Amino acid sequence: MDSRLYQKGIIACSLTFALTSFPFAAFAQTEQEWRDSLSVLNEKIRQAPRSVDLRLRKAAVNIELGQWSYAVDEYSRILELDAKNLSALYYRAYVHNHERRYELAKQDYEACLTIVPRNFEAQLGLAIVKRNMGQKVEAMDGFNQLIQMFPDSAIAYAARAGYEVELKQYELALYDWDEAISRQPENIEYLMSKADVLLILKRQKEANALMRRIRALEKH
Repeated sequence: MDSRLYQKGIIACSLTFALTSFPFAAFAQTEQEWRDSLSVLNEKIRQAPRSVDLRLRKAAVNIELGQWSYAVDEYSRILELDAKNLSALYYRAYVHNHERRYELAKQDYEACLTIVPRNFEAQLGLAIVKRNMGQKVEAMDGFNQLIQMFPDSAIAYAARAGYEVELKQYELALYDWDEAISRQPENIEYLMSKADVLLILKRQKEANALMRRIRALEKH
């Protein structure tokens, strides 16, 4: 497996959703500022222990600080208050996946999809978890379903392309990178990933042309 290509094609896609949609909107802060925020939130939660919003914010800060077990505990408390809270299910699944508790992550993503069957993030997360569990057929079915449900999504094609590279299905991956690029023509990560596949296939001239395109984009 080419882990570098895999990270470009799949992990980056999932983290884009997970990190940019936290309740805190992932504002750039120092570790001390995050710890200060955590102290403030803990005090507010003591005053309003049933506030789901405050607990979501606290769990987001726990993740920023790498406090994964605290984040899981917080999401579990939220789900005790609101069993169908989509944010808590989704982010708990994300944390479980990060901690390699794949069966638990799978259960939470499936719970998300029970509530909102066409949830892009949960569908993508579930496919990735199945990949991590070594369920190749099921994982590919998940990526295929993602594209069927969201045919205009560049991320869906990029995710499947990354998995196809891992499986050494390079021609299929090349098709999917082209589909992703057609939807986001200036996405340098996608272009670089396609160039990597071209190099694997020993299509040096096409890879060189693509690298020139990338350099031109980087100048702007």
